[in-house]
Amino acid sequence: MFKRFEQLFGVDLGTCNTLIYQQGVGIVLREPSVVAIHKETGQIEAFGEQAYAMIGRTPANLEVVYPLKDGVIANFDMTSAMLKHFISKIQGKYNWFRGSQIYISVRCGITEVQKRAVEEMIVHKGGRKSVTIEEPLAAAIGAGLPVADPIGSMVVDIGGGTSQVALISLGGIVVSQYVRIGGMSLDQDMIEYVKRKYNLVIGERTAEEIKKNLASAVIPEGDVRMDVRGNDMMEGLPKTISISSKEIYEIVDQFSMSIVETIRQTMEQCPPELAGDLMERGILLCGGGALLHGLDRRLQQETGIPVHLAEKPMECIAHGAGEMLSYKLLASGHHSAGSSKPSKITETDAVLEQVSGK
Repeated sequence: MFKRFEQLFGVDLGTCNTLIYQQGVGIVLREPSVVAIHKETGQIEAFGEQAYAMIGRTPANLEVVYPLKDGVIANFDMTSAMLKHFISKIQGKYNWFRGSQIYISVRCGITEVQKRAVEEMIVHKGGRKSVTIEEPLAAAIGAGLPVADPIGSMVVDIGGGTSQVALISLGGIVVSQYVRIGGMSLDQDMIEYVKRKYNLVIGERTAEEIKKNLASAVIPEGDVRMDVRGNDMMEGLPKTISISSKEIYEIVDQFSMSIVETIRQTMEQCPPELAGDLMERGILLCGGGALLHGLDRRLQQETGIPVHLAEKPMECIAHGAGEMLSYKLLASGHHSAGSSKPSKITETDAVLEQVSGK
């Protein structure tokens, strides 16, 4: 009877944004992974959208922080409180994850201790069971790739704090690489560029607007310009400058080449049998950074491999975690906190069983 009313969730806990999938409903929450905290008391004043709106506008006693850094939880207390708040928005007075099963995405390359810490955080707060799943694998499932088949599929996931490249076959990750660059590092590069060239200090939100309006991974066809406002470092007064898309291209070019180099490093470890699959099937591009203008074309030009942009690049991981709820996919080597006995179902067997049953 309990299982009949059990809540099932998939969580994409990203450096910039958190998405939550609820089985039978779909994506029920999408909010920035941001917390506003009182410096003196340590009390959390705001979460998500409300905290994000405070960036660059807080008084001296408030600080806006990201509880995750480079795809890894940097502050467990803040992250736990943030998740609790997000779930309460979905369920109202319901005691957030109490009695629920939660599949939560984690970055490739983190240690088993870090995975276990994430799972135990969820169980400690009331979840009945929590399972970690690598983000590229979740993204591949969410995008509808045949992860259970003996076919190579490559996923390039460009998030806020890190970018990951993974080769997937037979329900598991064959090889993977990650680099500590993403949407947030690109914003920081733009802040440093404007400061260095124009002696103008701009904030994160302004850098984000520049990225959305001017950034391109391919050489801009025209010279689009944008007025940017900030504080003049010399006079200490507000100032407005005009920045062109060609200037921003120089910054994005370095970012794009870092992604290309990560793909090449992953390809070097790719088994020969799977290399042909990649040339035929191409690369799936997902994550919020995948929305950068022309990035799919740039990666295809540099690698010679077809690159396909996911239909909903920001939602792939959360949707994939949701599909995992149906697959009951407990990968060998993945921990499952909160269950009375460790699962003996391997990742490959679980997926194949589900696929063959369809």
